[in-house]
Amino acid sequence: MRRTSPDGGRATLERGPSLAGDPSRDDLCDGDEKPPAIKTRGFVPADMTLLETVVVAFWAMLPAYVPNNAAVLAGGGRPIDGGRTWGDRRVLGDGKTWRGTATGILAGLALAALLTVLAPAVSDALGFDVPAFEPLAALGLAAGAMLGDILASFLKRRAGRQRGAMFPGLDQLDFVVVSLPLTALLATDWFRDVFTWDVILVVVVVTPILHVSTNVIAYKLGLKNEPW
Repeated sequence: MRRTSPDGGRATLERGPSLAGDPSRDDLCDGDEKPPAIKTRGFVPADMTLLETVVVAFWAMLPAYVPNNAAVLAGGGRPIDGGRTWGDRRVLGDGKTWRGTATGILAGLALAALLTVLAPAVSDALGFDVPAFEPLAALGLAAGAMLGDILASFLKRRAGRQRGAMFPGLDQLDFVVVSLPLTALLATDWFRDVFTWDVILVVVVVTPILHVSTNVIAYKLGLKNEPW
C-alpha cells in the first residue's frame, strides 16, 4: 500500500543492509548496486496510475464542485450587486445573491470536513492516499469556487450575455481558475502536495465533462432552466 511517509512527507532514503564483506554480492558492490528506494515528498505517490490520479483529482476538487450547485438550490435573496448597473448593464444580475453565495461556501466547507473524517478509511479501502483538507485549503476551494462564478457573471454582463446565456469554457472552468490559485495562496504546502501537475491536468480535462453532465441532469430534473 502506498501511503504517506511518516516523517511528514519529506524525501527520505531507505537503505538496505550493507553489502560490504558479502562475497556473494561482489557483483553489486562493483558499481552495479541498485539505488536505494526513495520516498517522494508529499502524500501523492510519484508513480500513481491514471485511475489513481483521477480519483485524487476528483476527491480534492469536491469542495469546489459542490458550492455552485448548493447555491442554486438555496436560490433567491438579495442580489450581491444590489441591482446596480455598470453602464447600461447589471454588474452581476439577480442570479448572484448573498444567500446563495454563503450557502455555497458553507456547503463546500461542510463537505471538506466530512471528507477529512472519511479520508483514512477511504485511503485504506483504495490502497492509496486521498487527501484530508486543511481548514484554509477547504476555504480556498469553497470560496474560490463561488468567487469564480461571480467573476464569470461579471464578465458575461460586460460581454452583453444575459443571465443563463451559454459561455463555453468560462461556464465550465470559472470556479477552477479561481479556487486553485486561492487555495495555493491560503494553503501553499497543502496545495503543493496535493495538486501535482498531473492532478491539475486531470482537473482541467475532467471538470468540463462533469460540469456539462451534472447540468444536463439538473435540467432534466427541472432544477435548472438551461442544460449548461
